[in-house]
Amino acid sequence: MLDIHKLRKEGKEIERRLQTRDSSIDLSEIMKLDARRLELISKVEELKAERNRGSQEVGRLKREGKDATQQIEAMSAVSAQISALDSELNDDTKRINYLLSLLPNVPHASVPVGKKEEKVILRSHGEVPQQDFTVKNHLEIAEEKGLLDFTRGAMIAGARFPMYVGAGAMLEMALIQYMFFYHSRRSYTAVFPPFLANPESFYVSSQLPKFADEDYYCEKDDLYLTPTAETLLANLHRGEILSSSDLPKKYVAYTPCFRREAGTYGEEERGLIRVHQFNKVELFKFTKPETSYDELETLIEDVEGILQALGMHYRVALLSTQDLAQQATKTVDIEVYLPGQGRYYEVSSCSNCEDFQARRGNTRYRPAEGEKPEYVHTLNGSGVATPRLMAAILENNQTADGRVRVPDVLQEILGMEYL
Repeated sequence: MLDIHKLRKEGKEIERRLQTRDSSIDLSEIMKLDARRLELISKVEELKAERNRGSQEVGRLKREGKDATQQIEAMSAVSAQISALDSELNDDTKRINYLLSLLPNVPHASVPVGKKEEKVILRSHGEVPQQDFTVKNHLEIAEEKGLLDFTRGAMIAGARFPMYVGAGAMLEMALIQYMFFYHSRRSYTAVFPPFLANPESFYVSSQLPKFADEDYYCEKDDLYLTPTAETLLANLHRGEILSSSDLPKKYVAYTPCFRREAGTYGEEERGLIRVHQFNKVELFKFTKPETSYDELETLIEDVEGILQALGMHYRVALLSTQDLAQQATKTVDIEVYLPGQGRYYEVSSCSNCEDFQARRGNTRYRPAEGEKPEYVHTLNGSGVATPRLMAAILENNQTADGRVRVPDVLQEILGMEYL
């Protein structure tokens, strides 16, 4: 959530920068309501001071044995005014907070202004694979080898709920295990969180209220199925004041993820490319504001380490303003190449959210003993999501004789060299 105090000082500039994300953003209602709220606060304070003076006068008259009826009636009228203004003030505050909750984060100065497709490729690792045989896409490979069963998955749950079978299930589990332990051995604290969360947790992470229709909701229990472990990890220190020496705090978590992903999809998004349920290892950091962009770079490097260990060709892309998630001020995507479709797909988004989530969760730190607490910065990154990574492994590691070579780092876990 944006800082209302900052909006008062820099409203026009903030609005201009927000409009690079969405040209329809208009801060005028918020600013008018906030100005009126400040006026109401001033009036209430004046009336309370008047009531205090009146109460003192009533006390004096009673002590002197005089009639205080007129003063008591006047103070009763003042109290009624205060109550009415407090009600208006409460309504305005709720409306302001609701409108603020819908606004996205302000893009960082280094983020290119542009549409979703106007990302900037920062670098790439490795070379595009060159196969001297006709390559198959991951669906063809999975069907031939019995690795995936979308038909039975759809029978059990519905379309776009994949079911991994046999060696496919083993490879999926090996990926999760490898990535989880890879990061936990690199100073990330391992977390195995609940897979459901309450509305307050979803609000802190910025899933609510804006994206309620995209989430799976258990109405009877008032709980949501997590769309990403970021939603859970953002709440780990909700309401806490951390010490400067505690930071950065780094976490890695595994969860299944559930997303409605409403809409229609083209041929290029079949199979594991876009699904309603998938597995993901997530990285999350709580940092000091002055180090958060350095921490973003190391987060990206940690994710790249996974893809390099798996022998993947990938590229790193800086997203433009219109492609940022609501909570992010800067996002870098890591994309793997799928030769079966001849294109790149994102497998990890690494974002700095600055103090956007921390304000919602009131997560702060004390820079030094005796100093006023400040909001931390939060960062997140997929470390990584498995569906497209699985597709990339199948397509990039296929051989001319129809086999799929298991990446070296997974062979011991999986107990086989080829699928």
